[in-house]
Amino acid sequence: MFTGLIIELGEVVSLEKKTESARMSIKASGIVKDATPGDSIAVNGVCLTVTKLLTHNSELFFDVSYETLKSTNLGNLKRGDRVNLEPSLKLNSKVGGHFVTGHVEDIGKIRSKTPSGNALRIEIETPDNVLRYLVEKGSVAVDGISLTVVDVLKDAFSVVIIPHTAKMTTIGFKNVGDTVNLEPDILGKYVAKFLTGSQQSAVSSQDKDKELLSALKQSGFIS
Repeated sequence: MFTGLIIELGEVVSLEKKTESARMSIKASGIVKDATPGDSIAVNGVCLTVTKLLTHNSELFFDVSYETLKSTNLGNLKRGDRVNLEPSLKLNSKVGGHFVTGHVEDIGKIRSKTPSGNALRIEIETPDNVLRYLVEKGSVAVDGISLTVVDVLKDAFSVVIIPHTAKMTTIGFKNVGDTVNLEPDILGKYVAKFLTGSQQSAVSSQDKDKELLSALKQSGFIS
């Protein structure tokens, strides 16, 4: 579990792709100090497990599955690319963003970046399976960054980022057309499932009532 508050920008050292997996190494002088093999670290919003580390070289190693490569933008990374990093949430940590699982739902694409005062308005083209969970003023993780949704459009949503966020995360230097990993707020997904289940239960209950009335009429108990 994470909060969407990026601790450090790491640099991709290597991404070795195999038939159905990959091995990635990232240089991160800050996070590597407290990391141990087996730790979970969010890389551009994707929860990965540290398999090895070289403290003298500030380098972290991760194994990336085929499914992760397919459903996120990690497979497009190359040597020298910078990535957002966040260690997993500790019980005594401050929750300044929102609860982020590190399980990316889908990939979005930056449609536009427009200055808005000293801030930056970014519109992100978004698949329906993510957009259905977004609400204005709600939370969304974009490449692991906890952001507030400003507008929900037909096929996109917008966010406004302050200069600090632009400076400390990848969203500041990504360009129009670049992809981003998207994870809607987990609370929204639970609410949507609950409401869908409630509606289905209500329909099922109505059907049962109709069947009971029909049986009573056929048996002559009611007219």
